[in-house]
Amino acid sequence: MSFTYAQLKQAVQDFTESSETTLVNNLPLFIRMAEERMLKLVQLSLFQKNATAPTAAGVRFLPVPSDFLAPMALSLTGADGDKVFVEFKELSFVQSYTPDVSTTGTPRYYAQFDNDYLLLGPTPDAIYTAQLEYLYRPVSLTAGADSGTTWLSENAELGMLYGSLVEANIFLKGDPTMTQLYQSRFQEAISGLKLLGEAKQTTDEYRTGEVVRKKQ
Repeated sequence: MSFTYAQLKQAVQDFTESSETTLVNNLPLFIRMAEERMLKLVQLSLFQKNATAPTAAGVRFLPVPSDFLAPMALSLTGADGDKVFVEFKELSFVQSYTPDVSTTGTPRYYAQFDNDYLLLGPTPDAIYTAQLEYLYRPVSLTAGADSGTTWLSENAELGMLYGSLVEANIFLKGDPTMTQLYQSRFQEAISGLKLLGEAKQTTDEYRTGEVVRKKQ
């Protein structure tokens, strides 16, 4: 089973038994909120990208791509072709490691400075080619036509449905029991999606180790 954009909007109306104008107008918002929750709760390698960009000598900030969500790995390649991997740290660690921005060298650490930049420490002493592996924000189902689909609407349709229903029922000030039911079904869908992301997709056990779960 999968949903097109139109099918998901209709399903939310059918479940809530409401076609009230303000509800219909806010259906795209409910769907985007469900997508956002899913992206923040589950890490899937399907939503990873690689991007390259040059650093600037004497500048410790590295801009991130427009669809950047979270960093996965960062490497720097110098003019000699040697590649070094930079270790991710908390922002305060990088800032305290090289408090003097004029201290330059091959960056050893990086941190997320804000939504638009990574912070390198120490400040790059030359131009390096930075390769960033990162989690990206996929295009929302709501950005396409009514006949359109996305990976989430095709493969995580229950999460999309029940996540949207949670928001719709709250908007309608509906029965709290139904909100709890929708939330429970949403969590079940997220658990299945987590299993896919953590165990069923191909993983590199040399670097990540085997998936370990708590005994029941």
